[in-house]
Amino acid sequence: MAEASLFWLRWTGKALAALLAGLVLIAVLFLLFGWIGSTIPRNNATPSVEDGIDILVETNGTHTGIVMPIVTEEFDWREHFSSAGLARNGRLPTHVAVGWGEREIFLHTPTWGDLKPSTALRIAVTGGNPVMRVSHYVRPAPGRYHRPVTISRAAYVRMAQAIAGSLAGPPDEREILRGTNPEDAYYQARGHYTLFQTCNDWVGDMLAEADIQMGLWTPFAGGVMKWIEVPETS
Repeated sequence: MAEASLFWLRWTGKALAALLAGLVLIAVLFLLFGWIGSTIPRNNATPSVEDGIDILVETNGTHTGIVMPIVTEEFDWREHFSSAGLARNGRLPTHVAVGWGEREIFLHTPTWGDLKPSTALRIAVTGGNPVMRVSHYVRPAPGRYHRPVTISRAAYVRMAQAIAGSLAGPPDEREILRGTNPEDAYYQARGHYTLFQTCNDWVGDMLAEADIQMGLWTPFAGGVMKWIEVPETS
């Protein structure tokens, strides 16, 4: 009896060790292929533009986003984001910053320390439903974490239409009022969040629509930002 118990104890230990080793290997391969994928360009070098539209690519080290003027001759984000026309602290915003990500993370996980193991496992295995997070700025200044890019007006329209195409439902029904940041607005979005289609990969896809040179697969923030030059004044 004792020998049988010892056998099963050893077998269980070996199985757990093999499982842990497998998970570590998967994580390492994911990081490796994420780096490789973000290094392979999917399009040509970003063209030089004189008479275009200035945008910013922002990052907090984990997530990335695209900062755009709320109103241009080509596009009016107030028609898509009801929050874009609302004053905050007595001032109307001039720009919106958009990001696409997993619903549970954006709405109920303020910090990575609040991430539940069950949520992380579900996202890793089956993915999750997305939302779009919109931040509001008044004349944001360029810097290391807000890097400027000037794109042609035609490229801006393509990118803006692609972003708007990621929204779900009619404009007056898509906003979600509560999220991790009370200053931001959250909107229903299309798609399916997975480890292979992450928040940063979505940003990379949108920037590629604007003829900005970008990596083939950009699951991490660094994979996006390494294609965007830091302004000289930062």
